[in-house]
Amino acid sequence: MTAFFLAVASFILLMVALGLVRILRGPDTSDRLMAAQLIGSGGVAVLLLLSASMRLPAIVDVALMLAILAVFASIGFVNWGGHGEEQDGGERDA
Repeated sequence: MTAFFLAVASFILLMVALGLVRILRGPDTSDRLMAAQLIGSGGVAVLLLLSASMRLPAIVDVALMLAILAVFASIGFVNWGGHGEEQDGGERDA
């Protein structure tokens, strides 16, 4: 079962690498945010698989912290407005 977990973790890491390409070349800021969320959730999945395969329960704590950071990144993006341009006729909320 350990070999299966490591193979699945490798596949997820490959998908996360493709997400990095989307972050660098994304046509829109929201595309980049979604790719960053993919990296966060993919990282959580890889850490959980590694924890199960290596029988190290401490890695689960690291995965939970990464999940919490991904939530805060999403909240920050929404509060920022989703883009760097000025809104509402050039005025931004303080």
